[in-house]
Amino acid sequence: MTSSTNAALSQWALDREIVLSRVIDARRDVVFSAWTDPKHLPNWFGPTGFKIETKEIDICVGGLWRFDMIAPDGQRFTNRMIFRRIERPTLIEFDHGMDSDDDPGRFRTTITFDEQSDSKTVITLRQLHQTKAQRDAGIGFGAVEYGYQTLEKLARHVDALKG
Repeated sequence: MTSSTNAALSQWALDREIVLSRVIDARRDVVFSAWTDPKHLPNWFGPTGFKIETKEIDICVGGLWRFDMIAPDGQRFTNRMIFRRIERPTLIEFDHGMDSDDDPGRFRTTITFDEQSDSKTVITLRQLHQTKAQRDAGIGFGAVEYGYQTLEKLARHVDALKG
């Protein structure tokens, strides 16, 4: 990642963020594991109808997940997440973008897991984009709708884990 990208992502600004939140009907440790277990994450991640093809996955601080997100029409989108912080079971932070070293569209995501009771978790995703224009383009592309579809898939996945 370039130093200008790091500089842009080091200062949080409300006009550059997208925030999504959802209550998941599952314990926090189960929801957190769905995000951090390589056996689970590729099975639910992504918008409705999209499939994930993992190239490499190492979910730890400094680790990365390289994958293709495959749209229902077959179009492939390369992705790379670089994990910056993992604080079990409350927080995950990663940089997300295309699977290239110098992706100018890379953004930072912070996910918090707030236990509301023994059986409910509030998950909040905060995406910080490098510029307001980049954030606006993401919203125009469907980042909010696709994000909520992804959270719906997460909710269904953890529901199935409860058996």
